[in-house]
Amino acid sequence: MKKASYLAFLMLGVLLHVNAQNQNVMNNSEQSFREYQAIENALRSYMESAKTGDASGYAEDWYEHTRVVGSLDGQFYNISRDETIAFAEQLGGSPAVESRIAWIDYQGNAAVVRLESLNWGGVRYTDFFILSKAEGKWKVSGKVFDAHERN
Repeated sequence: MKKASYLAFLMLGVLLHVNAQNQNVMNNSEQSFREYQAIENALRSYMESAKTGDASGYAEDWYEHTRVVGSLDGQFYNISRDETIAFAEQLGGSPAVESRIAWIDYQGNAAVVRLESLNWGGVRYTDFFILSKAEGKWKVSGKVFDAHERN
């Protein structure tokens, strides 16, 4: 009888431990899912500006120090956030542009995103964004782009 009680007690302890670990995995899994959503949301204004030509959302979603680097039609660019806003608004919207996030990778408060865009002003772009999370909000800290055949 003592042995059966001991085994039952031990089994209960194991079950409680497994349940607690499963709950922990679920919490971590949901938190991870929410972080991916928040990172994607930080790029929403950029993706919308491609369609509308309104880049005003960059000011909220990009750090003031953000730099954009890449080349288009043989011209090398290394421009600030505010120069990027002006450039995007000068280009205007491309309602037929298609954009998709190819992948997101993050660890803690650092993230990298690859964004593919087709037909933004007649150009295919691959953008690599560096994001950082501060005060609970993900923001763009830098961007490097490739204009494919229009480099």
